[in-house]
Amino acid sequence: MRNILRPWIQASALTAALAAASVASAETWDMPTPYPDATFHTVNINEFAKDVAARSNGKLSITVHSAGSLFKHPEIKNAVRNGQVPMGEFFLSLLTNENPAFGIDSQPFLATNYEDAKRLWAAQKPVVDKLLDAQGLIALYAVPWPPQGLYTKREVNSLADLKGMKFRTNNAVLEKLAQKAGAAPTQIEVPDIPQAFATGRVEAMITSPSTGANSKAWDYLSHFYDTQAWVPKNIVVVNKRAFQRLDAATQQAVRDAAAAAEARGWEMSQKETAAKIAVLKENGITVHTPSKELMDGLKALGTEMITEWKASAGADGESILANY
Repeated sequence: MRNILRPWIQASALTAALAAASVASAETWDMPTPYPDATFHTVNINEFAKDVAARSNGKLSITVHSAGSLFKHPEIKNAVRNGQVPMGEFFLSLLTNENPAFGIDSQPFLATNYEDAKRLWAAQKPVVDKLLDAQGLIALYAVPWPPQGLYTKREVNSLADLKGMKFRTNNAVLEKLAQKAGAAPTQIEVPDIPQAFATGRVEAMITSPSTGANSKAWDYLSHFYDTQAWVPKNIVVVNKRAFQRLDAATQQAVRDAAAAAEARGWEMSQKETAAKIAVLKENGITVHTPSKELMDGLKALGTEMITEWKASAGADGESILANY
């Protein structure tokens, strides 16, 4: 009887050992993100995390820390670079001060619709990949915000009406635009927008219909101008060393899940635009088609800024624009 049972016992022991090894090799990664759970970027990231777990057969689990709860937005890139966390999401234009190539998608009136934004990302990505690689980072995917619009507490019909306004900024490009318009730039992250308006720290901002609706802009301002000024992106990056420690199959699972998240995210962004403008209207914000005078003034600033951007971006900038 013992001889009959021995193969079964050995097989059971092997199965148990393999299961234990599988559990031992499973990893859990923390992933900081800057935006609240209701933001479509975060919804997409949570789907990405589920997809990674499924495609890797549980070998890699990602715990998403939203709304700047683990690291504040400006800290996320360096937290990933330094290995404090293996991966994270941030607004790509935040890195403009490191290299102008990171901020080309936030240059006013260069790419103002999704078709142009896709062409611009195709031209920008090789440069972004090279710059991030030098910092020990890998770009997994990028997803755009809806085209950016102008929000104000009072009516604006020309560039002159923005002079002196306290203007919310969150990157170097927006800060420069505010300065050129004669406004007073103030750095405010998304979770702090309602309080900043309520306390008078800011009176105007340029951001997406998504951010306006998700932060209940109707509680603290009254006007939205659909300027479609640019289509900026968030990017998800991974620490190269952490990624390389994964086995080949898990690396491929992450890359496949990232490709799916990028495709899904672009679709979500396009649907988001009309839906969130409708939400703004429903809640009492006056949605304007900008006056010709206002648009002419903003576009003139955009022309100035892209000229300055070209001068500062060097060979990387020339490469992006040539391919775009």
